[in-house]
Amino acid sequence: MPSFFDRLATAVKQKRTPLVVGLDPRYASLPKSLQRGDALDARAAAFREFSIGLLDVVAPLVPAVKPQVAFFEQLGWRGMQALADVVEHAKKLGVLVIADAKRNDIGSTAEGYADGWLGEQSPWRGDALTISPYLGDDSLEPFVRTAKERNAGLFVLVKTSNPGGKFLQDLTAGERTIYGTVGDLVESLSRDLAGECGYGVAGAVVGATYPEQLAELRARMPHTWFLVPGYGSQGGTAADVAGAFDSSGLGAVVNSSRAIIFAHARDEFAGLDWQQAVEAATQQAIADLGTACPLA
Repeated sequence: MPSFFDRLATAVKQKRTPLVVGLDPRYASLPKSLQRGDALDARAAAFREFSIGLLDVVAPLVPAVKPQVAFFEQLGWRGMQALADVVEHAKKLGVLVIADAKRNDIGSTAEGYADGWLGEQSPWRGDALTISPYLGDDSLEPFVRTAKERNAGLFVLVKTSNPGGKFLQDLTAGERTIYGTVGDLVESLSRDLAGECGYGVAGAVVGATYPEQLAELRARMPHTWFLVPGYGSQGGTAADVAGAFDSSGLGAVVNSSRAIIFAHARDEFAGLDWQQAVEAATQQAIADLGTACPLA
Protein backbone atom coordinates (compact mmCIF):
# COMPACT_ATOMS: atom_id res chain seq x y z
CA MET A 1 0.00 0.00 0.00
CA PRO A 2 1.32 3.51 -0.80
CA SER A 3 2.02 5.87 2.08
CA PHE A 4 -0.87 7.92 3.44
CA PHE A 5 0.37 11.17 1.95
CA ASP A 6 0.93 9.56 -1.44
CA ARG A 7 -2.68 8.32 -1.28
CA LEU A 8 -3.87 11.74 -0.15
CA ALA A 9 -2.01 13.47 -2.99
CA THR A 10 -3.58 11.06 -5.47
CA ALA A 11 -7.06 11.66 -4.02
CA VAL A 12 -6.65 15.45 -4.12
CA LYS A 13 -5.66 15.27 -7.77
CA GLN A 14 -8.50 12.88 -8.62
CA LYS A 15 -11.15 14.98 -6.88
CA ARG A 16 -9.53 18.23 -8.04
CA THR A 17 -9.89 19.83 -4.63
CA PRO A 18 -8.05 20.07 -1.29
CA LEU A 19 -11.33 20.31 0.64
CA VAL A 20 -11.80 18.04 3.66
CA VAL A 21 -15.21 17.88 5.31
CA GLY A 22 -15.24 17.72 9.09
CA LEU A 23 -17.81 15.39 10.64
CA ASP A 24 -18.68 17.34 13.79
CA PRO A 25 -22.21 16.33 14.81
CA ARG A 26 -23.72 18.70 17.39
CA TYR A 27 -27.15 17.56 18.45
CA ALA A 28 -28.81 20.98 18.67
CA SER A 29 -27.62 21.82 15.15
CA LEU A 30 -28.82 18.64 13.45
CA PRO A 31 -31.78 18.79 11.09
CA LYS A 32 -34.97 18.66 13.14
CA SER A 33 -35.99 15.46 11.37
CA LEU A 34 -33.06 13.68 13.03
CA GLN A 35 -33.65 14.98 16.57
CA ARG A 36 -35.64 12.28 18.35
CA GLY A 37 -35.08 12.85 22.04
CA ASP A 38 -32.29 13.51 24.52
CA ALA A 39 -31.51 9.94 25.58
CA LEU A 40 -27.99 8.82 24.78
CA ASP A 41 -29.27 6.04 22.53
CA ALA A 42 -31.32 8.52 20.52
CA ARG A 43 -28.46 10.99 20.20
CA ALA A 44 -25.99 8.31 19.12
CA ALA A 45 -28.45 7.02 16.54
CA ALA A 46 -28.92 10.56 15.25
CA PHE A 47 -25.16 11.11 15.01
CA ARG A 48 -24.81 7.85 13.09
CA GLU A 49 -27.62 8.63 10.66
CA PHE A 50 -26.47 12.22 10.14
CA SER A 51 -22.80 11.35 9.60
CA ILE A 52 -23.55 8.46 7.25
CA GLY A 53 -25.90 10.76 5.33
CA LEU A 54 -23.12 13.33 5.09
CA LEU A 55 -20.71 10.71 3.78
CA ASP A 56 -23.13 9.64 1.07
CA VAL A 57 -23.14 13.23 -0.21
CA VAL A 58 -19.51 14.32 0.20
CA ALA A 59 -17.51 11.12 -0.43
CA PRO A 60 -17.73 11.46 -4.23
CA LEU A 61 -16.63 15.10 -4.01
CA VAL A 62 -13.71 15.33 -1.54
CA PRO A 63 -10.50 13.39 -0.88
CA ALA A 64 -10.96 12.92 2.88
CA VAL A 65 -13.25 13.44 5.83
CA LYS A 66 -12.29 14.33 9.39
CA PRO A 67 -14.51 12.94 12.15
CA GLN A 68 -14.15 14.95 15.36
CA VAL A 69 -13.92 12.19 17.96
CA ALA A 70 -15.02 14.41 20.87
CA PHE A 71 -18.60 14.70 19.65
CA PHE A 72 -18.96 10.93 19.56
CA GLU A 73 -16.97 10.36 22.75
CA GLN A 74 -19.30 12.59 24.78
CA LEU A 75 -22.02 9.94 24.31
CA GLY A 76 -19.92 7.17 25.84
CA TRP A 77 -19.82 3.72 24.29
CA ARG A 78 -22.96 4.42 22.26
CA GLY A 79 -21.28 7.36 20.55
CA MET A 80 -18.09 5.40 19.95
CA GLN A 81 -20.09 2.59 18.36
CA ALA A 82 -21.69 5.19 16.12
CA LEU A 83 -18.22 6.46 15.21
CA ALA A 84 -17.11 2.93 14.33
CA ASP A 85 -20.10 2.59 12.02
CA VAL A 86 -19.32 5.96 10.42
CA VAL A 87 -15.67 5.01 9.80
CA GLU A 88 -16.78 1.68 8.34
CA HIS A 89 -19.14 3.48 5.95
CA ALA A 90 -16.40 5.91 4.90
CA LYS A 91 -14.16 2.94 4.11
CA LYS A 92 -16.85 1.38 1.94
CA LEU A 93 -17.17 4.65 0.04
CA GLY A 94 -13.41 4.88 -0.51
CA VAL A 95 -12.82 8.23 1.20
CA LEU A 96 -9.78 8.74 3.46
CA VAL A 97 -10.44 9.14 7.18
CA ILE A 98 -8.48 11.61 9.32
CA ALA A 99 -9.33 10.87 12.95
CA ASP A 100 -9.34 14.18 14.80
CA ALA A 101 -8.59 12.88 18.30
CA LYS A 102 -5.51 14.97 19.23
CA ARG A 103 -3.98 12.11 21.17
CA ASN A 104 -0.62 11.82 22.88
CA ASP A 105 1.18 10.55 25.96
CA ILE A 106 4.56 8.96 26.67
CA GLY A 107 6.04 5.50 26.34
CA SER A 108 3.68 2.54 26.28
CA THR A 109 0.61 4.79 26.56
CA ALA A 110 1.54 6.60 23.35
CA GLU A 111 2.15 3.20 21.77
CA GLY A 112 -1.37 2.20 22.82
CA TYR A 113 -2.92 5.27 21.21
CA ALA A 114 -0.93 4.71 18.01
CA ASP A 115 -1.79 1.02 17.88
CA GLY A 116 -5.48 1.74 18.47
CA TRP A 117 -5.96 4.50 15.90
CA LEU A 118 -3.50 4.15 13.05
CA GLY A 119 -3.86 2.07 9.92
CA GLU A 120 -6.13 -0.61 8.55
CA GLN A 121 -4.75 -3.05 11.14
CA SER A 122 -6.04 -0.94 14.02
CA PRO A 123 -9.50 -1.17 15.61
CA TRP A 124 -10.34 2.38 14.49
CA ARG A 125 -8.79 2.02 11.00
CA GLY A 126 -7.69 5.65 10.86
CA ASP A 127 -5.81 6.61 7.72
CA ALA A 128 -4.37 9.51 9.73
CA LEU A 129 -4.57 10.90 13.26
CA THR A 130 -4.14 14.35 14.80
CA ILE A 131 -1.69 14.42 17.72
CA SER A 132 -0.25 16.94 20.18
CA PRO A 133 3.52 17.50 20.43
CA TYR A 134 3.62 19.10 23.86
CA LEU A 135 4.88 16.09 25.80
CA GLY A 136 8.13 16.35 23.85
CA ASP A 137 9.86 14.83 20.84
CA ASP A 138 10.04 11.36 22.37
CA SER A 139 6.25 11.30 22.69
CA LEU A 140 5.96 11.49 18.89
CA GLU A 141 8.24 8.52 18.24
CA PRO A 142 5.65 5.74 18.82
CA PHE A 143 3.21 7.47 16.48
CA VAL A 144 5.83 8.02 13.78
CA ARG A 145 7.02 4.42 14.03
CA THR A 146 3.51 2.98 13.83
CA ALA A 147 2.45 5.32 11.03
CA LYS A 148 5.51 4.34 9.00
CA GLU A 149 4.92 0.61 9.55
CA ARG A 150 1.23 0.85 8.60
CA ASN A 151 1.37 3.47 5.81
CA ALA A 152 -0.71 5.81 7.93
CA GLY A 153 -0.28 9.54 8.51
CA LEU A 154 -0.05 12.03 11.34
CA PHE A 155 -1.00 15.67 11.71
CA VAL A 156 0.90 17.34 14.55
CA LEU A 157 -0.49 20.50 16.14
CA VAL A 158 1.90 23.31 15.15
CA LYS A 159 0.03 26.62 14.78
CA THR A 160 -3.63 26.15 15.59
CA SER A 161 -6.53 28.30 14.42
CA ASN A 162 -7.95 29.28 17.83
CA PRO A 163 -7.14 32.75 19.23
CA GLY A 164 -5.76 31.33 22.47
CA GLY A 165 -3.17 29.25 20.66
CA LYS A 166 -0.78 32.19 20.67
CA PHE A 167 -0.61 32.02 24.49
CA LEU A 168 1.90 29.20 24.14
CA GLN A 169 2.67 28.76 20.46
CA ASP A 170 3.85 32.33 19.84
CA LEU A 171 6.23 32.43 22.80
CA THR A 172 9.91 32.76 21.96
CA ALA A 173 12.45 30.25 23.24
CA GLY A 174 15.95 31.34 22.35
CA GLU A 175 15.61 32.85 18.90
CA ARG A 176 12.66 30.73 17.75
CA THR A 177 8.96 30.72 18.45
CA ILE A 178 7.46 27.60 19.99
CA TYR A 179 5.43 26.96 16.84
CA GLY A 180 8.59 27.37 14.77
CA THR A 181 10.46 24.93 16.97
CA VAL A 182 7.68 22.35 16.71
CA GLY A 183 7.46 22.98 12.97
CA ASP A 184 11.17 22.31 12.55
CA LEU A 185 10.82 19.04 14.46
CA VAL A 186 7.90 17.90 12.31
CA GLU A 187 9.74 18.87 9.13
CA SER A 188 12.76 16.81 10.20
CA LEU A 189 10.53 13.76 10.68
CA SER A 190 8.87 14.27 7.31
CA ARG A 191 12.06 14.99 5.40
CA ASP A 192 13.59 11.70 6.51
CA LEU A 193 10.48 9.68 5.55
CA ALA A 194 9.28 11.44 2.40
CA GLY A 195 7.23 9.38 -0.04
CA GLU A 196 6.89 9.64 -3.81
CA CYS A 197 4.85 12.83 -3.51
CA GLY A 198 7.70 14.47 -1.58
CA TYR A 199 5.84 14.61 1.73
CA GLY A 200 6.68 12.52 4.78
CA VAL A 201 4.80 10.63 7.45
CA ALA A 202 4.21 13.62 9.75
CA GLY A 203 1.94 16.44 8.63
CA ALA A 204 1.15 19.63 10.51
CA VAL A 205 -2.00 21.38 11.68
CA VAL A 206 -1.65 25.05 10.72
CA GLY A 207 -4.62 27.40 10.93
CA ALA A 208 -6.08 29.52 8.15
CA THR A 209 -6.68 32.28 10.68
CA TYR A 210 -2.94 33.13 10.72
CA PRO A 211 -2.11 33.50 7.00
CA GLU A 212 1.30 35.11 7.52
CA GLN A 213 2.50 32.31 9.77
CA LEU A 214 0.94 29.78 7.41
CA ALA A 215 3.05 31.08 4.54
CA GLU A 216 6.11 31.26 6.79
CA LEU A 217 5.72 27.63 7.83
CA ARG A 218 5.09 26.47 4.25
CA ALA A 219 8.48 27.92 3.30
CA ARG A 220 10.34 26.29 6.19
CA MET A 221 8.48 22.93 6.01
CA PRO A 222 8.71 21.82 2.36
CA HIS A 223 8.26 18.09 3.13
CA THR A 224 5.31 18.51 5.51
CA TRP A 225 1.70 18.23 4.36
CA PHE A 226 -0.61 20.73 6.12
CA LEU A 227 -4.08 20.20 7.51
CA VAL A 228 -5.59 23.68 7.58
CA PRO A 229 -8.53 24.35 9.94
CA GLY A 230 -10.19 27.73 10.37
CA TYR A 231 -11.58 28.11 6.85
CA GLY A 232 -15.25 29.04 6.65
CA SER A 233 -17.12 29.47 9.91
CA GLN A 234 -13.97 30.45 11.84
CA GLY A 235 -13.33 33.32 9.44
CA GLY A 236 -10.53 32.03 7.23
CA THR A 237 -10.91 32.73 3.50
CA ALA A 238 -9.59 31.15 0.33
CA ALA A 239 -7.06 33.97 0.10
CA ASP A 240 -5.89 33.18 3.64
CA VAL A 241 -5.14 29.54 2.79
CA ALA A 242 -3.37 30.22 -0.51
CA GLY A 243 0.03 30.21 1.18
CA ALA A 244 -0.42 26.60 2.34
CA PHE A 245 0.05 25.05 -1.10
CA ASP A 246 3.15 24.20 -3.07
CA SER A 247 3.72 25.25 -6.67
CA SER A 248 1.68 22.30 -8.01
CA GLY A 249 -1.31 23.02 -5.77
CA LEU A 250 -0.54 20.16 -3.39
CA GLY A 251 0.87 20.10 0.13
CA ALA A 252 -2.28 20.98 2.05
CA VAL A 253 -5.88 20.04 2.67
CA VAL A 254 -8.36 22.56 4.01
CA ASN A 255 -11.04 21.57 6.49
CA SER A 256 -14.55 22.95 6.60
CA SER A 257 -17.10 21.62 9.06
CA ARG A 258 -20.04 23.76 10.23
CA ALA A 259 -20.43 25.79 7.03
CA ILE A 260 -21.00 22.54 5.12
CA ILE A 261 -22.57 20.01 7.44
CA PHE A 262 -25.12 22.48 8.87
CA ALA A 263 -25.76 24.24 5.56
CA HIS A 264 -29.49 23.57 5.94
CA ALA A 265 -29.51 26.46 8.46
CA ARG A 266 -28.00 28.94 5.98
CA ASP A 267 -30.45 31.36 4.37
CA GLU A 268 -28.93 30.89 0.92
CA PHE A 269 -29.90 27.21 0.96
CA ALA A 270 -33.44 27.67 2.23
CA GLY A 271 -35.87 25.37 0.47
CA LEU A 272 -33.37 22.54 0.03
CA ASP A 273 -33.46 19.40 2.13
CA TRP A 274 -30.47 19.00 4.42
CA GLN A 275 -28.48 16.70 2.13
CA GLN A 276 -29.08 18.94 -0.88
CA ALA A 277 -27.86 21.87 1.20
CA VAL A 278 -24.71 19.92 2.15
CA GLU A 279 -24.00 19.17 -1.51
CA ALA A 280 -24.54 22.79 -2.54
CA ALA A 281 -22.28 24.08 0.25
CA THR A 282 -19.60 21.52 -0.61
CA GLN A 283 -19.62 22.53 -4.26
CA GLN A 284 -19.49 26.18 -3.22
CA ALA A 285 -16.42 25.57 -1.03
CA ILE A 286 -14.72 23.55 -3.77
CA ALA A 287 -15.18 26.40 -6.22
CA ASP A 288 -13.97 28.96 -3.66
CA LEU A 289 -10.85 27.01 -2.79
CA GLY A 290 -10.15 26.51 -6.48
CA THR A 291 -9.23 30.18 -6.63
CA ALA A 292 -6.46 29.61 -4.08
CA CYS A 293 -5.35 26.14 -5.15
CA PRO A 294 -4.84 25.85 -8.90
CA LEU A 295 -3.99 22.15 -9.14
CA ALA A 296 -1.44 21.36 -11.84
